[in-house]
Amino acid sequence: MKITNKSKLPIAFVRMAESEYQPTPNRYSITTLLKPTREIILTRRHFDKLEADASDMIWSLFGQAVHHILEKNADDKDTAEMRLEYTFPKGHELEGLTVSGIMDFYDKETKTVIDYKTCSIWKVRFNDFSDWEKQGDGYAWLLERNGLEVAKSKFYAIMRDWSVGEARRKGDYPQSQVLEVEFVADSLKADNWIQEKLLDIKYNENTPDNDLPLCSKEDRWAKPDKFAVMKKGRKSALRLLDSSQEARDWMEANGGDYIEFRKGEDTKCIYYCSVCKFCDYWQKNYADMEVKEDV
Repeated sequence: MKITNKSKLPIAFVRMAESEYQPTPNRYSITTLLKPTREIILTRRHFDKLEADASDMIWSLFGQAVHHILEKNADDKDTAEMRLEYTFPKGHELEGLTVSGIMDFYDKETKTVIDYKTCSIWKVRFNDFSDWEKQGDGYAWLLERNGLEVAKSKFYAIMRDWSVGEARRKGDYPQSQVLEVEFVADSLKADNWIQEKLLDIKYNENTPDNDLPLCSKEDRWAKPDKFAVMKKGRKSALRLLDSSQEARDWMEANGGDYIEFRKGEDTKCIYYCSVCKFCDYWQKNYADMEVKEDV
């Protein structure tokens, strides 16, 4: 991957960006396996052609810095930033494939795997932690295959855009910039999705780019079509509804001048997918969007 520096940031930012993850044949991290098969395969096939700007990786670099500081000050250096792996044995249908993971901390006394996360305030407000739970299960799976018991996973969410003013004004706003999120570890569940994902990757390793399984709506962060009840002279909608009939009924009961159709979009495809230009779904639906050039 080529790292550019269009914003002319200090060279340290570029070097940190260049040290980011590099794919290795037959080796997949837990966090990589959380991604859809199409994205994983396209990333590996076209890695040398990918391009990212250092300015677009600021929050990733911030996350690295947080992890480094917390690791440096951990009480037990042996269980801080544990790097583990597991290779499927000879005779297994996934023979030779390796799953790896880097855990921020493992508490031997409570049998807890701990991870620190930098995230947006909206992840907390939407209570959207299913991916973290899945990651925690994956780490438990990996730890158990290295002889360590795991009872639960715990994540510390550090909200980068948290506002003390909003916390004072709103009772339903997170009252601290750091939130603890805990899950009961389920390594059996992880065993199922890890092996299913690896089998899917193995099955599709020679599949042409355009024939790779399409990412699910959830993976694309798809927003559905909406029908907006509008009022003349006002830019924002009076109400957003899922169908034209619902919009007409609402307008009849509550007022409004006209209905505006708003086509849904795939937020990840547009803003956050590094391999979108190699994906025919993106090419068909979003290639002509100027916004992608600025992301």
